[in-house]
Amino acid sequence: MPFVAETRAGFVQRPVARMRAGVLERADDRIAEEVPVALVYNERPHVVMMATPCDLDDFALGFSLSEGIVANAPELDVAATRTLLEGIEIQLRVPAARAAALEQRKRNLTGRSGCGLCGAQALEDALRQPQPVADGPRIAAHALSRALAALQARQALAAATGATHAAGWAGVDGELVLLREDVGRHNALDKLLGALVRSGLDVRDGFAVVTSRASYEMVQKAATLGVGLLAAISAPTALAIQLAAQANLTLVGFARGDSHVAYAHAGRIIGMEDAGA
Repeated sequence: MPFVAETRAGFVQRPVARMRAGVLERADDRIAEEVPVALVYNERPHVVMMATPCDLDDFALGFSLSEGIVANAPELDVAATRTLLEGIEIQLRVPAARAAALEQRKRNLTGRSGCGLCGAQALEDALRQPQPVADGPRIAAHALSRALAALQARQALAAATGATHAAGWAGVDGELVLLREDVGRHNALDKLLGALVRSGLDVRDGFAVVTSRASYEMVQKAATLGVGLLAAISAPTALAIQLAAQANLTLVGFARGDSHVAYAHAGRIIGMEDAGA
């Protein structure tokens, strides 16, 4: 599947005063958008996330799947998207049984762009254990490097604003086929997961790369969708490593250039079978 660049801007122009080498200049700068996005299920408000207002259908689907609200894409219908003075409201329809289960969880939260578990009312909500992912293919180290290089090169919104994270999906050979960006790293991953499901690509035939640290909820979201390998350019947390080990997910951190560190299930990476992680 060839890579398709997104055309939605995700930024606004704002006047700024810039000092360079002691010289003051006035210019227009590109600023990443960050707006409240409300997800409303069967007319019941559930969550408000601060997000970049592009690829919102992907975001709604990815969030709904990665949070376990629905089990598959056909269970979710985007009934309407409304732009209000306060932000954006996405009206979603789910089966009655899913709505009842969601109501039972009693989880109504406001999520900030750097927060994934804000507002979870019970430990079992925050530390949800996904099913172990399938073994999937083995990945060559050069495929990781290829995907990371493409991810950096194709971050149009980050290039314009310097303020966004990205999540990408690559085939086994490292060819980047999907990329989504957002001011929030969790949002970027949810957008990617939604786009991945909508594209019909098999999660067993590739891996995910992200421009952030690998925290527990990033691993949780990836594993919930059956992703077998998650590579991050920064470090993982101890809880992320623990979950990845339990979920049979290969967790890679400090993936930069031709180097990387495997923290769990290193055997999926060719040449690291005896690493012991």
